Amino acid sequence: MSLAYDTPDRTSGLAIRLDAELRRAHPRTILEAAVESFGDKLALVSSFGAESAVLLDIVAKVKPDMPVLFLDTGMLFGQTLDYRQQLAARLGLTNVRDLRPQYQDLATGDPQAKLWQTDTDACCNIRKVLPLDRALGEFDAWITGRKRFHGGDRASLRVVEQADGQVKFNPLANWGKEDLDAYIAQHELPAHPLVAQGFPSIGCWPCTQPAEEGEDARAGRWKGLDKSECGIHVARAPGMPNNVGGDI
Repeated sequence: MSLAYDTPDRTSGLAIRLDAELRRAHPRTILEAAVESFGDKLALVSSFGAESAVLLDIVAKVKPDMPVLFLDTGMLFGQTLDYRQQLAARLGLTNVRDLRPQYQDLATGDPQAKLWQTDTDACCNIRKVLPLDRALGEFDAWITGRKRFHGGDRASLRVVEQADGQVKFNPLANWGKEDLDAYIAQHELPAHPLVAQGFPSIGCWPCTQPAEEGEDARAGRWKGLDKSECGIHVARAPGMPNNVGGDI
């Protein structure tokens, strides 16, 4: 049954309560609680990246028709697009939605598809932040695949949090790489083909490199830049318009 929490105070209070109840729970228990609380007003946002199969598999077991929002930026590796098709079919996910940047945004903001060379924040805004903002408008809560062991801003990640008037669930926040590897082996989940080539985290091809031995999982994302997030997980201040991009 979906519950409506239409004010920031109510949303924040619910997130605090659920985080207290679920902060040490198994990811499946967290997902089941999310579905019980929000029903069809809940979506999973997935990159179909290096570690995505774990959460997608759990979702497929709990609610296979859950909306899965996939950001097809127009600059993804071909291997990611193939993996998205193959994994969704294998797991029986029936409601994967491909989100693409709007033509007008590209025409005015990145007509030559070279914005990533000069302003990665603005590129991420056009190709990720704006499409996701539009898609999330019909939901009260969403699920992410973030984990604390990735470091950076994610090191203090809560299992349940409030952001921009919505509740966000991070079912894998407590899990480390060993937990993920064990789940993948137990359930015989296929790996993203780029993992074997040294990519522990996979985004758009211009801004993703393999990580060096000993580096954290996201070290190959925007390498050499003071940037670790694309912007979709950065809460905006009240009154800030949706077209403000980047990491703030």
